[in-house]
Amino acid sequence: LCRALRLREEQPEQPGWERLREEAEEARRELRELVRPLREPGYRQELRRKVEKARKRRLRLQRRKQEAKAAKEEEAARAAEREAKIDQWRAKCIQEVEEKNRERELKAAADSVLSEVRKKQADTKRMVDILRALEKLRKLRKEAAGRKGVCPPPSADEAFETQVESLKTLLKSRTELYEAEERALRVMLEGEQEEERKREMEKKQKKEREKLLQQKLEIDSKLFGDPDEFPLAHLLQPFREYYLQAEHSVAALIQIR
Repeated sequence: LCRALRLREEQPEQPGWERLREEAEEARRELRELVRPLREPGYRQELRRKVEKARKRRLRLQRRKQEAKAAKEEEAARAAEREAKIDQWRAKCIQEVEEKNRERELKAAADSVLSEVRKKQADTKRMVDILRALEKLRKLRKEAAGRKGVCPPPSADEAFETQVESLKTLLKSRTELYEAEERALRVMLEGEQEEERKREMEKKQKKEREKLLQQKLEIDSKLFGDPDEFPLAHLLQPFREYYLQAEHSVAALIQIR
């Protein structure tokens, strides 16, 4: 507007000059109104205060945002850790159930085989009893026939004795075989029971060791701080190493005491 007025100030009679002058006056009034607060005392201090307040508010919002992000990440890490522990516990439970099922199936199979062997032994014993009863029955019938004057030929006695001895030998071999199978099955069952007792003992000892280790970690945490919170380079670490060396050396224990 000023440049336009300067160009036309030599010829004020041209049309539009008054309009430009009025616009320039209006613009000057607006500028005066805008710069008026800048000339008031204390305006710069107030402006600096507002800028500093806005800056602090901006930093505070950024800090809250970062804290919320860190808390969210920490919660996500804790959730992932909980999920991992749950998965580990679930896998452990499934493994224990599968082991128990396998042991139960093996024991059931062994019991079934043992029951079958005992059934065979009972059948063999019954066959032996039947054979003895047949021998006794033939003896009684032979005596009854002798009292009537009827005597069987010697060849019949020999054939009967030969057949009976053959059956006795067969039953004896089967009895020995079944007894050997029973002993083997009993040894296997006892071995399985011993393994099961050993596993139970190992589980119990493992739980005791974990319990003692947890107690030791809690004691160390109370005495020396949380290892996650206080890293190895922490100021207390040399003292911790000094006192813990007593666990590995009797001389160090005596010196510390």
